[in-house]
Amino acid sequence: MTEAPATAGRNGSAYAPGTPCWVSLMVHGLAATQEFYGELFGWEFQPGPQQLGPYVRALLHGDEVAGIGQLPPDRHLPVAWTPYLASSHVDLTAETVRHCGGTVGVGPLDAEHAGRMAIAADPSGAVFGIWQAAAHHGIGVYGVPGTPAWNELLTRDTASVTKFYRTVFGYEEEPVVSADFDYVTLALKGRPVAAVHGVGRGLPRDRGPHWMTHFEVADPDEAANRVIELGGHVVKPPRDTAHGRTATVADPEGAVFSVVHTGS
Repeated sequence: MTEAPATAGRNGSAYAPGTPCWVSLMVHGLAATQEFYGELFGWEFQPGPQQLGPYVRALLHGDEVAGIGQLPPDRHLPVAWTPYLASSHVDLTAETVRHCGGTVGVGPLDAEHAGRMAIAADPSGAVFGIWQAAAHHGIGVYGVPGTPAWNELLTRDTASVTKFYRTVFGYEEEPVVSADFDYVTLALKGRPVAAVHGVGRGLPRDRGPHWMTHFEVADPDEAANRVIELGGHVVKPPRDTAHGRTATVADPEGAVFSVVHTGS
């Protein structure tokens, strides 16, 4: 599925620009959400930057893997996992986003001493973050259960947005040549880091184009059952794919994500 940049973030080095380096979730019930993901993935939590309200970082065996923040009570925004793409200069990247037809909804702003960030959307409306590292580089461990494994943009067709991401982040495009499968892998220096999947009418009407985060698990079937036990639900039952066995699920607040066993 991907060659995860396992060393970045653990040895004091920042991620290469364009690399997905973090995933974050904004919710209404922070305590209940921590309990759900703690039970599902074995995460523990510690406080993080509070610029946008209460926020915690999820840790797996001491390594940071994700962030969860609390939405203001008056903000009725979709609850969704958001990938952050690394940048060496978030202000310039945000300006490029605007020039290429995207929008910037938050920032750029400093997250205490951790780094500088912005939250943007591509021309189709899919939301993503931009992260310029300082003290906090991003995800500290890959390839074990409970860690982000892959980020994939689900959109109507790949042609409409790949130029945007190529221009903003310098990706190389590796399309799948198939009459009935619209899929483009985004690579940096030949290394796959993310993908764009055109699903046409298969795109959920209530969501629109969006980024999907896949989390590594030991057993997707068991993880899907556990999601139900913890108050979430299964969107797509476990199934075998070219990338490994996977299931699409949602947490109790409706944030959709995938669990996958890549065999790594």
